[in-house]
Amino acid sequence: MYDTGSTAFMIVCTMLVLLMTPGLAFFYGGLSRRKNVVNTMIMVMSIIGIVGVMWIACGWSFAYGGDGSLPFFGGFDQLGCFSATSDMIAQTADVPEDAVYPAIINIGFQMAFCMITCAIITGAVAGRMKFGAIALFIALWVPIVYAPLAHMVWGGEGSLIGDMIGALDFAGGDVVHISSGVTGLVLCLLLGGRRGFGLVSYRPHNIPFVALGAALLWFGWFGFNAGSQFAADGTAALALLNTVAASAAGMIAWIVVERIRVRKPTLVGACTGLVAGLVGITPAAGFVEPWAAIVIGAITAPCCFFAISVAKRKIGYDDALDAFGCHSVGGVVGGILTGIFCVPELSWTDFGGLIYTGDPSLLFSQVLGILVTLAVVIVGGLVIGFAVKAVYDGSLRVSEADEARGLDVAAHGESAYPAYLGLD
Repeated sequence: MYDTGSTAFMIVCTMLVLLMTPGLAFFYGGLSRRKNVVNTMIMVMSIIGIVGVMWIACGWSFAYGGDGSLPFFGGFDQLGCFSATSDMIAQTADVPEDAVYPAIINIGFQMAFCMITCAIITGAVAGRMKFGAIALFIALWVPIVYAPLAHMVWGGEGSLIGDMIGALDFAGGDVVHISSGVTGLVLCLLLGGRRGFGLVSYRPHNIPFVALGAALLWFGWFGFNAGSQFAADGTAALALLNTVAASAAGMIAWIVVERIRVRKPTLVGACTGLVAGLVGITPAAGFVEPWAAIVIGAITAPCCFFAISVAKRKIGYDDALDAFGCHSVGGVVGGILTGIFCVPELSWTDFGGLIYTGDPSLLFSQVLGILVTLAVVIVGGLVIGFAVKAVYDGSLRVSEADEARGLDVAAHGESAYPAYLGLD
């Protein structure tokens, strides 16, 4: 018989992670310009439709199908999830000894992970990418990049990053945050900067939207991290507690840095620090002690602040809503710190964190896992990006006239504030 507590827990966690994508729509929508808010939000919301179909069609099978013997790829045996219902019925009649909850829940849980990952990508290209181009890119990215990467990290015995390299990723530092942020960076480099980039100051048009989105993300993240234990037990509780601790420390750290740098703490900054702390703890959530979660949040947020406020300007890439600066940088920092603070008894491998064991093996594995993730994502993103660019006659961008007019009206025929008569 299944553990009904863990079954209910995983269903609730799945719903919490699904909530994160609409939450990100509000977060990104608030950060965007008034004339592009509808476009920014529909890019995120459309992910629900694109990934929902692609995950059932092939994503789940490519990530978690097969017998687990391949290091890079799942298999073709679960295409269309045709066997999901019959397997569920069979397992209900004869519950496997090691089953805690019905395996069919995993399909929805992992689908929700894929949705929020793809949604993060859109923030980098806000305000200038053709809607059809980003939709096609995501439809190809799910089976070609995300699903194989998920298998490499979480595919179990024989997987390249999780087993062969021995890198730890509790809830998606590599799979979700590094992959989405780096893919966003690849796309924004292919696109080029927004009209007026470097000359115009882009300010959030609706700060309450940002706060609402951050609150929904924060709430959903508890299912994201705690649910990655796949059981209602002590480690899940630890992951939840660490999620709170790191996000709190990230918010405080961002406010302090902002107060020193620009003399005024901002609500947008506080919300961004919260998210940075959440990103940093994601790979480590079930592996570290609460005090270490505070350290991780306190380190990750200033690193993301520097990437967003200093490095982006000096390097000159136009990551519109800072998908790379927050998620990839935060994911890298969190992944490395996992190799330092991982409690040996909680590790999935034979190695614990550097401060407990004095052995740098796990730290080296974490760095190598990150490097492999970067290579896979960069190559995959470039190949898909150029392919989509060719489909759209050599340009992923909207016209200069449409960009100047605003994509809400130009691309969607809608205005978020039709009665507004002020300047953009």
